[in-house]
Amino acid sequence: MLLRVIIVCLVFWGAPARTCETALLLAIDVSNSIDAGEYKIQTEGLAAALRDPEIAEILVRDRVAISVLQWSGADRQTVSIPWQRMTSAAVVSAFSMQAHRMPRAFILSNTAPAEALTASLKQFQNVSDCKRKIIDISGDGTPNAKETGPVGVVRRQAEQMGVTINAVAIEALGLAITNFYRRRVITRDGFVLTARGVRDYPRAIREKLLREISRVMM
Repeated sequence: MLLRVIIVCLVFWGAPARTCETALLLAIDVSNSIDAGEYKIQTEGLAAALRDPEIAEILVRDRVAISVLQWSGADRQTVSIPWQRMTSAAVVSAFSMQAHRMPRAFILSNTAPAEALTASLKQFQNVSDCKRKIIDISGDGTPNAKETGPVGVVRRQAEQMGVTINAVAIEALGLAITNFYRRRVITRDGFVLTARGVRDYPRAIREKLLREISRVMM
């Protein structure tokens, strides 16, 4: 009996501690250009991506921490779902359901990505143990709030903090939003994916999440 206890203790103490590989903050644009139907497509698309078996498996394996922040104008940012560690398939499923049912935070507001990124950066103090830290920002417009600050300043701050900024640009026509995110928003180690309209967002967010958590940066 004593020998069995010793063996169990050695196995337990010798096993490497599972750490958080990635902290991923999803910053979702809910400015005035996103109507109710388009907001629903975004939340349903995010929920479906999290339920994807390939993504869910990696989330649990790497104990990925995820949080969701909604943003629009200069004084319109709120954490809709606080940080949660994806420790099991059940936790991933529950988080996906939260994202699906998440109420919209703001309506009739303009677009201020600099303040959205500033609010996002503040959240990482709660997941300091995670090896990689990523802001996954999505949006369908460029800054139009008079009081908004320069995006470049926040991008440099993110790089100094070791936080990667990636983006999903939701395009109605052309590549204006994609180019804005590529030139002004993402960090040097980040990337942009283009969604051809809000209805293409579910495809884009799945592809983007898979690239982020798989650590495949191109």
